[in-house]
Amino acid sequence: MILEGLVTTVSGEGVLNIAPMGPIVDQGMERLRLRPFKTSQTYRNLRDRGEGVFHVSDDVLLLAQAALGQIDPPPLTIPATQVRGHILQESCRFYEFRVESLDDSTDRCDIAARVVARGRLRDFFGFNRAKHAVVEAAILATRLHLIPKAEVEAEFARLKVLVEKTGGKQEHEAFALLENHLRQWSGGPG
Repeated sequence: MILEGLVTTVSGEGVLNIAPMGPIVDQGMERLRLRPFKTSQTYRNLRDRGEGVFHVSDDVLLLAQAALGQIDPPPLTIPATQVRGHILQESCRFYEFRVESLDDSTDRCDIAARVVARGRLRDFFGFNRAKHAVVEAAILATRLHLIPKAEVEAEFARLKVLVEKTGGKQEHEAFALLENHLRQWSGGPG
C-alpha cells in the first residue's frame, strides 16, 4: 500500500529537506520502500546519510508547499531520537528510518528502509475530500514534466470542485498555490 506523507532528510552540511513522498508501506509500518527520483535532494540525502523521518500529516498546505519547493515559513521541528534528523512538530505520526538497501540503477530509485523509532504527536483530523484533492493536485504538480499540461489542467478543474465544496482555509490556500504553479508552468511535454 502507498501512504502519502512527508519525508524529512538532512544533507551532509546539515540542511533540512522536506519532500512529499508516498512510500510503499507494510500494515505494521515496520518497513518503507521509498522511490525518489535521482534528481531529488531526498535521494542525495538518503544516499549520503542513509536515514530520515517519514511523517503522516493532514497539513495539505505544507504538502503543497513542499511539492513546489516553496516552504514559507519553515515548519517547527524537533530532533529525531534515533536518526540524525528532524520531526515535523505539527505532524500526526512519525517514523524514523534507516536505509537498508538502495538501488539507483534507474532514474527512479528503489530504497528499502527499516523503521527504527516511531511516535504520535496528535490526532489525525480525519477524511476530507478537499484534503485528498489537494494531495492529488500536488502529485500532478510534481509530474508536469511527464504529463501533458492540458491533462493536468482538466484534472485540476475536477479537483477544484471538491476543494470549493468541502475545503477550509488551508485547503483553499494550498490549491490556489498549486493552481498558480500550473498557470506559470511552461516546460514539460504539453
